[in-house]
Amino acid sequence: MVNQILLHISNTPLDLVDYCKEQGIVVEAYSPIGHGEILKKKEIQTMADKYGVSVAQLCIRYTLQLGTISLPKTANPQHMKSNSDVDFMISDEDMETLKHFKHIENYGESSSFPVYGGKL
Repeated sequence: MVNQILLHISNTPLDLVDYCKEQGIVVEAYSPIGHGEILKKKEIQTMADKYGVSVAQLCIRYTLQLGTISLPKTANPQHMKSNSDVDFMISDEDMETLKHFKHIENYGESSSFPVYGGKL
């Protein structure tokens, strides 16, 4: 069984992820890059720089370290290749920081989609 949920830095429903793990349900992390809004967060860029990776790579690695399947979306072949190059580890301390990063309240143009607009 699989549960696909909106899961990214600043939106990490840890109770739901833990519940799914306890029940043997695989979690797929939908929109691990927060529909691009994470790319605008200076604090996340600083952390990505610390690891020598892009913000997108940091976001994808984050979801993988949570034990989920990451589902980044791109039609750009260069991004596809970069998105798969996540062979690094985020420290436990940084994972805790990312788990509790301030919630994104506005997804810009994407806010009209129910999943981002808080309607789901």
